[in-house]
Amino acid sequence: MGQIHPFPGDACVFVVDDDKPVSDALALLLRLEGFTTQGFDDGLAFLEAVRVTPPACVILDLQLPGYSGLDVLRDLAEMHFAPPVIVISGQSDIPTAVTAMKRGALDFMEKPFAASVMADRVREAVLSYRRSSDGPISGFGDFSGRHLLTSREREVLGQVASGASNKEAGRRLGISPRTIEVHRARIMAKLGAKNAADLMRIVLSKEGRPPRSVAT
Repeated sequence: MGQIHPFPGDACVFVVDDDKPVSDALALLLRLEGFTTQGFDDGLAFLEAVRVTPPACVILDLQLPGYSGLDVLRDLAEMHFAPPVIVISGQSDIPTAVTAMKRGALDFMEKPFAASVMADRVREAVLSYRRSSDGPISGFGDFSGRHLLTSREREVLGQVASGASNKEAGRRLGISPRTIEVHRARIMAKLGAKNAADLMRIVLSKEGRPPRSVAT
């Protein structure tokens, strides 16, 4: 009996890497996992594509020619891009990894990586994203813009709503207080909240109000 995949045909992963052998290998791996794929060898072409059709997940190389992976992450953050982004690099260092995570990357993997590990990361990222983007968030109103929030941002939002400090939220979620601050800022920007009280009014209301990125 063939393997049953949990993903429909519209679960497309965008692979952004100018190294063709790596890109081709990732495409084959992902197709075997039940995904469709689309490849890009430069960041600007990728950014144009995601403005038209958002993918289920992105695998992004940081060492792209011209417009680097970090540049791409910065632009995605400005777009309030919600799908998970897994960054890969053959020249990794801690400061670069930290910058990538602050700019919204979900995970950081150093080349060469095991195919099975990458398959697991993508599968988990897509399932988590789809769970987080479907339906209301427990304990909150059916507010506009909730689909823009990543699974981690939803966790942080829950901590904020419970009154936890950045330090307390970081301890509960296993991340630093500074990272909590970054997530809070991203949440407020996505939902168009002016301050913490405004944020609570938005997420606790029945309908909420459209975030800045949503036309009214």
